[in-house]
Amino acid sequence: MTVCAIEPPSTDGSAGVPGTGCAITADGAYAARLARDGDSWFPERWTLDGPEPYAVPLPGNQPEGPGTEVQPMGDGRVLIHRPVAGRHAFSLLYPTGPGTGELPLGAVECAGPGTRLTLLPPAPGGVRAYALAVGPRSSVVWLVAGGAFGPQRCAEVPGRCSGGVWLDGSGRLLALDRELDGRTKTVVVDLERAGEVSPLLQIAEGSDDRLLLADPDSGLLLISSDAPSPGRERLGWGVLGSTLPVRFPECLRVPECVVTPFAIQPGQVLMPENCAVGLRIDGSLGTWVGVWRPAGREVRHLPAPEGWLAGTGLCTRDGVLRLPYATEATPCGVSDVPAPGGVAAPATAGAGDAAREGTGVVAREGTGVVAAERTGGVAAERAGGVAAERAGGAQGPDPDGGAAGAFERVGPVGAEPGPPVPAAARPVPLQQAPLGRLVTN
Repeated sequence: MTVCAIEPPSTDGSAGVPGTGCAITADGAYAARLARDGDSWFPERWTLDGPEPYAVPLPGNQPEGPGTEVQPMGDGRVLIHRPVAGRHAFSLLYPTGPGTGELPLGAVECAGPGTRLTLLPPAPGGVRAYALAVGPRSSVVWLVAGGAFGPQRCAEVPGRCSGGVWLDGSGRLLALDRELDGRTKTVVVDLERAGEVSPLLQIAEGSDDRLLLADPDSGLLLISSDAPSPGRERLGWGVLGSTLPVRFPECLRVPECVVTPFAIQPGQVLMPENCAVGLRIDGSLGTWVGVWRPAGREVRHLPAPEGWLAGTGLCTRDGVLRLPYATEATPCGVSDVPAPGGVAAPATAGAGDAAREGTGVVAREGTGVVAAERTGGVAAERAGGVAAERAGGAQGPDPDGGAAGAFERVGPVGAEPGPPVPAAARPVPLQQAPLGRLVTN
């Protein structure tokens, strides 16, 4: 089923409602949001990787209207999506002295009533940007910036999709939550294999399972599912490729509050249980920040900075939460909050530790955990007690007792332990995760 058709680039500058919060590039260098000037809204780019953050306003010829979205690109330009009368126009904005330059990229026209098109989260690398058009019976992934010519159709997925989580550092594997036949399950779309779709997450046949966040370094997954409590969503965690069940910690259930993960600490290769996870917590008393680690049994509750662009932020490799905020006195600010509760991985673990620490033991014993960092040229893979480092094809002894070698593949989710996989030209798509069991604690 064709959901949308391409239109050639247009220069009419039609404005489209302002979004809320902000979007941040995968490397944390830039952010973009719609800022308010009285009753009007205009795009604004934030630079976050300098000595101190600063904002550059990028107003157009007229205020932005309902439905407008913005997203930062890796080179500092800002992608803007303006919907109007069924058309979705895309342009790149950039500062030009006192004014704003605009490079039209073309438009997508959605056919049929009920079709909705929104930007997907910023892709790794910052060179490309994607959008998801959701129709009555199928969803289409569009490349809207970074292609050879205008918007390009990348994949069509049967069912109504939502979410959007990048599983690797190259921007190839996109996880979407697909609603089909009354149930929601997460699938993976391989954007380099003609949009090939494969299942990723199914905890129980009758459950609704969604992927909220993923970290390519450690393989840590943050999951929402009603499997442990039918009819009620709960937060859980697992590890990509692990043979252990998904865990649903009791500490992530905050009474009469909504808990939403928004950031995972990167760089914890093979140590998913040590990753700090930033949580947005909304309750009757307001909105605040939580920090949790899979190895711990509690959530640390922290006050949010005044003017926090709630639900947005990132976590550094050192475990510092960077929370963007805007107040009248500080229109562009970032609050750095050290994540408490850092835990060093123990050298050994017995059966009792396995029950207590969950997937942390999988990383040490090597039962099919995959952890990869693609952006820095380094990848490590655990498959049957084997660790590998790709940087320069380095080889050496594995501290866990396995051999080391070079790899170019991400194994199937839930692969059984086995011998190391020889170097291949491309990763294989992820397959269904072994998440048929669950643990609540």
